[in-house]
Order: sequence, then C-alpha cells, then structure tokens
Amino acid sequence: MGVPFGQMTAVLKHVAANRLAGRKRYPLVLMLEPLFRCNLACAGCGKIQHPTDILRQHLSVEKCLGAVDECGAPVVSIPGGEPLLHPQIVEIVEGIVARKRYLYLCTNALKLEEMLPRFRPSKFLAFSVHLDGPREIHDAAVCREGVYEMAVSAIRAARQAGFRVTTNSTLFADATPEKYHAFFDEVMALGVEGMMVSPGYSYAKAPDQEHFLARHDAEGLFRRILGRAKRSWKFNQSPVFLEFLKGSWDLECLPWGTPTYNLFGWQRPCYLLDEGYVSSFRELMEETDWDAYGRASGNPKCADCMVHCGYEPAAVEASLGSLRGMLATAWLMAFGSRAAEVPAAPPLSSEPVPKPLLPILE
Repeated sequence: MGVPFGQMTAVLKHVAANRLAGRKRYPLVLMLEPLFRCNLACAGCGKIQHPTDILRQHLSVEKCLGAVDECGAPVVSIPGGEPLLHPQIVEIVEGIVARKRYLYLCTNALKLEEMLPRFRPSKFLAFSVHLDGPREIHDAAVCREGVYEMAVSAIRAARQAGFRVTTNSTLFADATPEKYHAFFDEVMALGVEGMMVSPGYSYAKAPDQEHFLARHDAEGLFRRILGRAKRSWKFNQSPVFLEFLKGSWDLECLPWGTPTYNLFGWQRPCYLLDEGYVSSFRELMEETDWDAYGRASGNPKCADCMVHCGYEPAAVEASLGSLRGMLATAWLMAFGSRAAEVPAAPPLSSEPVPKPLLPILE
C-alpha cells in the first residue's frame, strides 16, 4: 500500500473527530481546481470544454487557501486543467503545506521538470503524474506523441530532487491486462510512492465517447488486471477500493467525501457532475439533495461511475466503520487479494461471476 503512514493517521484522526461530533457527512479530500486551462486536449476530458473566457481565468491564492480552511479535509488534491499553468501555483502549494494538509498536485508533467526548482520537498507534498498506461496508450489518450517520455523524465527528475511522486491512471475500454502488468512494473521501477487507478467517467462533453467502460465491463477488466497483483505493486489507494473495482466489495458512492471547489464556487454534487454551485461549503453539505446521487438513487448519470472521488470515501468508511471492515482491510494489507479465492474473470461483457469472499470473512 503506497499511502504514507502520516496521511493514514491524519485521516483516521479526522474520521474519529467527526464521528465523535455526530456528523454523518464530512469531507476526506478537497478537490481544489484553481483553473480549467490545460496544455493538452485529451479526448476523454470534460474539464477543458469551457468557453475561452473561462479557460483564461484562475482562482486567487486567497480563495484557494480559504477553501482549504473552510472545508477542513486532511487531504487536498489539485487537479485541473493543468495546475502548473497557474501563475501562483507555488504560493498555493506553500500555503497548503504550511497548513500540514497532505497535498497531491496532479500534473501531466509537461512543465514539471522545469518548475521543480521552485518547489521544496515536503512529506506533505506529492506530485501526482498523469500516466494513463504504457507509451502508446498514454500518448493516444492525451492526443500527442512524446508526452509519455516527457512524463517519465519528469518523474525521474522529481525523485532525484527528493520529491514524493505518485501516478494517476485512467483506464478505458482498450486496456488489456498484459499491457498494464508491464506498465505497473515500469512505473514502480521509476521509484514512485504508489499508483492510482480508476475507470474513466463518461463526461457528456468529452469528444471521445466510445471508450468509456460500463460498470460490469470495468469490474471484469480490473479483475483481470488486479486479480493476481504482484506484491511489488504499490497503490496509493485503499485495499477496499481496489476490491470494489474488481466487483469483490459492494460500496455506495459518498460524493460529499471529496467536495470540489473551483472558479464557480462549491460544485454540486461532486467533481464529475456539474449540477450547480453554492457559495459556501456549509451550503454544499447542508442543502444538497445527496439522496439524488449514487447508484442506489437510480440516477442514470451515476449508474456506471466507479471513480475514486466518490468511492474512496466509501472504502474508508467500510474499512473503519466496523470490526469486520477493519479485519478485512488488515487482511488485504497483509496478504493482498492473492490470498482470496478469486474466481477466473470472464471476458468483457459476459455474465458476471459470483463475488469472491475473503477467507477472513468466511
């Protein structure tokens, strides 16, 4: 597991404090979008489809840090757009690190290597480099040749400079286990702290709508990719979420666990769906109809979503919410899912297999 012990401890304390206060809904990760502008035009991205006048704007340092304070989450993720295009990104990072929040700055790494001297290594800062797969898959996903090699070079430079580095991979319908097994080996050889994987969410505005995965197809794919995971692979995600991706653990989306703040305010209901904005975090939490979202709600926009921003908070709740969950999580961390009786995965789009049971729960 590639999650730092200090971060796990901070999250555990945060969960305990909120439960003692009697709060049913509380954030774990703030998704802070300081801008939508990007230096790539990925076919599966729905974040860069805003009008030009919006793409030219960015949040001030004060608004970014104000959102961090208002939300109070122990972890902050800065996606985009491309955050390194923000003219004051260094000040934003320094302000968040000074607050001792664990920060993941998500980047396509095109500007990372040249900007490294402007940042200071910290246990609270990690660069999360976008790598959607091996060279040919990644370059096709970002619609530009040579980007994979630039990202790999930046990862090496960041590690040599003493920075924490993780990777973030979105998988689509053209993924195959063989290619991703080799990819995971290559990424771990770069010395990254951990990898994050997630199926792509079908943004309505994304130019490419053909390669998004339906839920059952995603489960089949991840069973084949992760069903016999190597012990050398480290994921910057909870073991329960990885089991969920394989269809081995039932979770319900908790969109309030990763609230989003961007140019328009606090986004309802989550990072992926844009259904209105409010001016304060309190309004978001108290006035959003949360029952209208998630697979159980019947909302068609949520039917196939398995993305980490909604289900990682659910995985944390499942891990810490009961003795059963804690024991199962401990088992997965100690032995991995290889120790479970995982049935052979079917081809994509075939009938679902029975969900495996971990021995610790039998």
